[in-house]
Amino acid sequence: MSSVESSFLSGLFDDLEKDRLVLPTLPEVALKVRDTLEDENSSMMDVAHVITNDAALSARLIQISNSPLLRASRLIETVEAAVTRMGSNMVRNLVTSIAMEQMFQATTDATDTRLRAVWENSTQIAAIASALSIPQANLQADQALLAGLVHDIGILPILSRAEDYPDLLDNEKALDHIITHAHVKIGEAILRTWNFSAELVNVAAEHENLSRCHEGPPDYVDLVIVANMQDAYGTDRPYAQVDWASIPAFEKLGMETDISAVDMDEVNSKIEMVKTALSG
Repeated sequence: MSSVESSFLSGLFDDLEKDRLVLPTLPEVALKVRDTLEDENSSMMDVAHVITNDAALSARLIQISNSPLLRASRLIETVEAAVTRMGSNMVRNLVTSIAMEQMFQATTDATDTRLRAVWENSTQIAAIASALSIPQANLQADQALLAGLVHDIGILPILSRAEDYPDLLDNEKALDHIITHAHVKIGEAILRTWNFSAELVNVAAEHENLSRCHEGPPDYVDLVIVANMQDAYGTDRPYAQVDWASIPAFEKLGMETDISAVDMDEVNSKIEMVKTALSG
């Protein structure tokens, strides 16, 4: 590790430990929806009113509500109908998921390409994870979607801080090394700050732990791990070299570990629909 990397990481972790690191905040509309849902004097119609003030959010929420992932029995055409059918937990998850894109918009050209790549990868993992959740009785597609979107959220403060280190931004290998070492711990801190559920905090904290074993049924960490593996297949990324049989998450989800036996065509239509809804 170079002296620049060591210095960057040391300062990063020191600021995180002392609560000096600037962490991203949830988009305003997501916070408003969450606050309205938590207000015992508010109704789902009040929630719908908050959402309808954002035309783009409204359109995407309706689009996702009609996707195969949510298995709608009838066509949903209004925000009111969507939130009534979904219920509070699903509305909270989906609004947060849809609103998150704005967090990945760069303020400088220096990090624009990187942030776009992180968002594109996050939407891909989210779409795969949500599609893979469908056969799992204890896992919800909307929660899986959000899990995929936030699993790499810890990269954002790293890229923001890297803007003050031009030499580091020009050195992709060094920046990748820093991200690998730091994004999990920072992501966990972000989701705790946002008061996310423990199961989502665990996604940020554990998704790189490919040998992770745990008691009980499969969880959202398992989904994200497997989604990352499947997304890497056929690429030159390090994950593409990992033997799936060595990853307990596949067994937890009851999935084949023989790559040739996995047919992603069955879920590709669902994946594309979710990606379209997330990207607008």
